Amino acid sequence: MTLLSLVGGLILLVGGGELLVRGATSLAQSIGMSALVVGLTVVSFATSAPELAVSTGAALNGYPGLAIGNVVGSNIANIFLILGVGALLAPLVVTSRIVRTDIPVMIGFSLLLLGLALDGAISRIDGLILLALLVAYLVALVTATRSDPGDREEPVSDASPAPGSAPSRSRAKQAAMSTLLVLIGVGMLVAGAQLLVHGATTIASAFGLSDLVIGLTVVAIGTSLPELATAVIAVRKGQVDLAVGNVVGSNIFNIGAVLGITAVVAPSGIDVVPGAVGFDLPIMIAVALVLLPVAFTGLAVARWEGGVFVAFYVAYLGYLVLDATDHDALEPFGAAMLWFVIPITAFWLLLLAVHEARKRLARA
Repeated sequence: MTLLSLVGGLILLVGGGELLVRGATSLAQSIGMSALVVGLTVVSFATSAPELAVSTGAALNGYPGLAIGNVVGSNIANIFLILGVGALLAPLVVTSRIVRTDIPVMIGFSLLLLGLALDGAISRIDGLILLALLVAYLVALVTATRSDPGDREEPVSDASPAPGSAPSRSRAKQAAMSTLLVLIGVGMLVAGAQLLVHGATTIASAFGLSDLVIGLTVVAIGTSLPELATAVIAVRKGQVDLAVGNVVGSNIFNIGAVLGITAVVAPSGIDVVPGAVGFDLPIMIAVALVLLPVAFTGLAVARWEGGVFVAFYVAYLGYLVLDATDHDALEPFGAAMLWFVIPITAFWLLLLAVHEARKRLARA
């Protein structure tokens, strides 16, 4: 049964991702909105549905470590794993809108989450704050999109179709069909993630891993598979903006909506263990910060950068497993990560950012 859950979950995730990308792309064209904005809103919320289902259920069933670990682990996986794999397939062009606005917003939400968790819990008031800020972000995003023609699709013709005309009815029909595809895709993604997480959690529990570690690893990867399926299919179809916007928007939704709603509906909020505050949340912030200088280096995530992302994610998972099993290799492995790999990479990214800034100043 566990094997069937894993295989069935993978099939549903791939099929759901295909339908979601097709529906979202078609919806963007029918309503005159760019694929980037659709990725930051509709697709991001849709692919965050598994995180919402898992985190809410975990908090209500008395597994707060799984609830917080799912979101934190998913946000780390979204950048290092999802963008890394996507960049290996094709360089991911990061638009100026994401650099100016949406990546800093993601970083701001991450910093706010750490600040709210310092007292050891995400209370209902904290959840309401996260939800309110998410609504404000969405309103600002839609308002900016409507006022900035650069973020909208080009019209089909110079003349706008009159209400009730054949082109208008055809566009409304296309929007309805696209919305139906999105809903079916979301349903398949949620069902697939649930099956996959169930099977993987059963296997991980057999090895005696804690609910926090399971949330940071198995469940986080499982609930991030919709983002991975969506990103891979979007990149293969040439919808790179949709892939990048989905990852950034999904991270914002994970904190604002998933943790916000979970904290509100949970009887006593979400308890946050000291280990998450002292290690996992800072790692999530560091990963979000890494994306900012990378985005400035030619406004793209190159293939080699994608390879570095995936390698770091594998190293992070290795550290979590060694820590959970109290392995003898934990201390030297952690020292290598702390004193060699991370500083060298941070220094390299800083050099790239400075080099890019000098090039821009020279051109100006």
